[in-house]
Amino acid sequence: MLIRKPSDIVPSEITPQPVYARRREFMKSAALLGLAAGLGPLAHANASAAAVLAPLKKSPFSTAEPQTPFDNVTHYGNFYEFGTDKEDPADHSGSLRVRPWAVRVEGAVRKPGTFDIETLLKLAPLEERIYRMRCVEGWSMVIPWVGYPFSELVKRVELSGNAKYVEFTTLLDPQQMPGQKVPVLDWPYVEGLRMDEAMHPLTLLTVGLYGQPLPSQNGAPVRIVVPWKYGFKSAKSIVRIRFVEQQPLTSWNKAVPREYGFYSNVNPHVDHPRWSQAKERRIGEFLKRETLMFNGYADQVASLYAGMDLQKYF
Repeated sequence: MLIRKPSDIVPSEITPQPVYARRREFMKSAALLGLAAGLGPLAHANASAAAVLAPLKKSPFSTAEPQTPFDNVTHYGNFYEFGTDKEDPADHSGSLRVRPWAVRVEGAVRKPGTFDIETLLKLAPLEERIYRMRCVEGWSMVIPWVGYPFSELVKRVELSGNAKYVEFTTLLDPQQMPGQKVPVLDWPYVEGLRMDEAMHPLTLLTVGLYGQPLPSQNGAPVRIVVPWKYGFKSAKSIVRIRFVEQQPLTSWNKAVPREYGFYSNVNPHVDHPRWSQAKERRIGEFLKRETLMFNGYADQVASLYAGMDLQKYF
């Protein structure tokens, strides 16, 4: 039997404390705003995008672990732009318009510009990558993403010598993203990576899952996936990518710095202040399993953090 809501994760672990405290306020506001019922998971994915995803290269980076069922991947998750409950993204993301869509690339690059989604889809050969994904709240999934290494986009825009970090910004439009009408975070959502993290071959510019275009509730039409970090580091529905010299101020690190560090690598030895990170619940399984260092990608990424104090840089 599939477990949609792991029963042994207490409510305070489901949502960070500042948001949990405002849950009642959000639900009241949502009712007053009359949030629209979500359309199907592929309601906004057009036929041309689906056609582009057709020939997919298999990736050697994929795990052979059983994949989390599509229904769970698309109906249980975090995307606070559509609400703070796990079902809210699927229920409320029907208002998101993913065509037309453009991503502005700027900052410390020699060739800044704006890429429409059709251009991004064709920028490099698409791969299917089956990644473990771990949420900071204690649950995990195995998801077959579709995309290509983020480094392929970086090659096109040509970094200048000042680029040490990259900042990702999600769409800001409360009419399309009704959760933004409530200040659970300082919108728009911003995330960031160090450049060596962004250029690592595991970091995926993602346009689909399960061989299909990304559903709105999973970050359509384009997102980042960084599988060795907690899920909130993988920015969704991106409209701006900015290369910068200084470490960007990211949304969760800004909101609750004691709980959400800039790096947020999956680390069973560094607990969240309110719960242990030593074990996790794989959605679809009954028993908990041990959390793996760097989410099981230590062989690939541990060298990025050689000599760093991972208790301090959590």
